[in-house]
Amino acid sequence: MPAEPNNWGRFGPEDQRGTLNLLTGDVVLSALAAARTGQVLSLSMPIRGATSSPAPTTVPHLRGRPLPQHFMSVDGGDYAAGVRPVGAGLRMADDALIVTHHGTTTHMDALCHMWSGDELYNGHPAARVRSYGATRCGIEQVGGVVARGVLFDVPRHLGLDHLPADFRVPAQLLAEIAVPRAGDVAVIRTGWPAVWERSHEEYWSGQPGLSAGAGRWLASMDVSAVAADNAAIGGLNERQLADEPLDDDLHLILLHRHGIHLIEMLWLEELSAAGRTEFVFVAAPLRIEGGTGSPLNPLAIL
Repeated sequence: MPAEPNNWGRFGPEDQRGTLNLLTGDVVLSALAAARTGQVLSLSMPIRGATSSPAPTTVPHLRGRPLPQHFMSVDGGDYAAGVRPVGAGLRMADDALIVTHHGTTTHMDALCHMWSGDELYNGHPAARVRSYGATRCGIEQVGGVVARGVLFDVPRHLGLDHLPADFRVPAQLLAEIAVPRAGDVAVIRTGWPAVWERSHEEYWSGQPGLSAGAGRWLASMDVSAVAADNAAIGGLNERQLADEPLDDDLHLILLHRHGIHLIEMLWLEELSAAGRTEFVFVAAPLRIEGGTGSPLNPLAIL
């Protein structure tokens, strides 16, 4: 068991959902009251095209990671299956395959995505994570997430378009913007994805993100999930690695110690423009049994 404060055993010895257990019926019903206008915004990055087209390079991603790929059987260019006839004069194009990777599109990390020593969150054995999937803490344990979302629009609070690449958001700054309730989804905007349109090289020069102290503060607030528009929740250097020591790694703090699911690479520009701090947050990962994560299209209901 980790020496630091943690949620191991809090929701029972067999728990595999972590702080999503805080989303009881009463909490969800209370969260629905955050909707005011009924406007729905998608918070996801697009998945465009396949490797035979330049489309994947038009969306933010970490350098060197396999790009999101979308194969279709429509013209034989991407997939050999061709077009399926469905009736006289009619044809149907089939989506054959979508391949995604952490760091390349909007996704949710499962609790089995990170472990320390030989233990996953809650003491589940890390040996249960195999090439065919994880038999503990897989993404299929999530189900659906309906919660109050709280936007921490850090650059707007500071009067900036986006945070500098080396900026690490302290807990005090988050507390100046909002104080989440138990069960809320904390949504962190750095503004960094917008840098991609200006310069790919600048985007790859590093990334702003939460400090370890901010991660611990959010955990102490009992948030049900942490979501951000950057690639790793925490910050990255020019080698696309975290500079913090291992004990301060945000994936270990949040996923491993506290059972807080992470959602990365959101698109938050429209949500920021709407000027709303609270809203209804809705997300449902694919039920990939044993998956370490899933592509996601989170929604904000304003």
